[in-house]
Amino acid sequence: MPEAVGVSNRSRVAAVIVLAAVFMTNLDLWIVNVALPAVGADFSRDGHPTSLADLSWVLNAYAITLAALLVLAGRLGDRFGQRPVFLAGVVVFTVASIGCALAPDLWWLVLARVVQAAGAAAQLPTSLALLLAAVPEGRRTGATRTWAAVGGLAAAAGPVAGGLLVQVDWRWVFVVNVPIGLITVLAGLTGLPRPAARERGALPDLWGAVLVTVAIAALSGALVQAPEWGWGSWRILALFAVAAVGLAWFGVRCARHARPLLELHLLRLPRFGTAGAGTFVFGVAFAIMLLSNVLWCQEVWHWDALTTGLALVPGPALVPVVTALTARTAGRYGHGPLIVAGGLLFAAGMLWRTVFAATVPDYARDLLPSLLLGGAGVGLAIGTLIAAGVQSLPAGRAATGSALVNSFRQISSALGVAVLITILGSRVNAGSVGDFHLAWIVAAVLALATSAVGALLMRPAAAVPAPAADPAT
Repeated sequence: MPEAVGVSNRSRVAAVIVLAAVFMTNLDLWIVNVALPAVGADFSRDGHPTSLADLSWVLNAYAITLAALLVLAGRLGDRFGQRPVFLAGVVVFTVASIGCALAPDLWWLVLARVVQAAGAAAQLPTSLALLLAAVPEGRRTGATRTWAAVGGLAAAAGPVAGGLLVQVDWRWVFVVNVPIGLITVLAGLTGLPRPAARERGALPDLWGAVLVTVAIAALSGALVQAPEWGWGSWRILALFAVAAVGLAWFGVRCARHARPLLELHLLRLPRFGTAGAGTFVFGVAFAIMLLSNVLWCQEVWHWDALTTGLALVPGPALVPVVTALTARTAGRYGHGPLIVAGGLLFAAGMLWRTVFAATVPDYARDLLPSLLLGGAGVGLAIGTLIAAGVQSLPAGRAATGSALVNSFRQISSALGVAVLITILGSRVNAGSVGDFHLAWIVAAVLALATSAVGALLMRPAAAVPAPAADPAT
């Protein structure tokens, strides 16, 4: 009995360590969005405010780097062991957070966010594997649900936490990561399990990771700078050219490399490719919604960061509730109906704003119904799309497929921010109402496209071998 109790205690310690790190990385998305206007105001110089295009790189540099490194980091965990890669990721993320907090200018902050994303990429694919290695086999389903619920908890807490921290100084949204990271590393050195490395041989295509990073960064840069530089500017045309060449070259390397970063044959699986497309499209709409709500509250309604954070809570708080309540529904009726409903609800939330949004604040009539509709839509769609894709994979490819889907989400987030900046331009004020309406209409159209993907997934599919019980999934 004492031995069993000891094992149980070690399992609890390991679970707390991993979940703390997962909470930290998920919280970062929400608090940085809320803090973005304060960052721009602080870095304004000589009466020249920081442009929204430049400011968007605080979000996009992180998302693009994370997308490019997720698959690579997962493979590193398989080769060298989940524990050392996870702990290295926490160290990098924590040190980079200090760099963010001390940033003397905007571009220093952007560079620190790139390093921070590299640390997050090392944590995300390895955290669930470590959690599942720490708990008895019979409790792994519950552990997986807990791991997922932490993301929902971070989403609910993030807006308020961001608002509170910005009241002190926006730099505190990064300082808060430091004690969590330090405790995680110190406890993890003794409390984490040591699952064996599961893979040998060469690493995946490193140049492929570089190419996709450069290509997506060039595409995002072209979109966000076009309103300021002009669509016909040679710089914009050059960025589009770099994006096109980079993506084409990346595709060629993926087709020919022995260990490609992106396994193209997985995209040819009908349900995986369809679900991946739906994840990407919905991710663009979600990014538009998230940042537009923050900018609307702070730049049009002139609310402070704390009021904005409190106002935004109902949407993300509803996501894990809806996800939990509908978990059995997907097993009974399939993924398609939930995705269709999620896309329709999200589109309704965006269209609601185009009808009722006004420069005079009216939270109960304007923003709150939209947040509730959007939160319900996200709860129905995002997790279901990911599950539909991963569950359609052949045996042994679930881990790789899961990493690919998460990469799609990060790339779509970067492009969603870029599309929003393209529509809004470099400045946001009360005169931008029409531009916001256009952005919400674009998000609604993308959400309706997601519903169309759900309808496609309702069709019977050819059977594929069931995914293996891989801890990294």
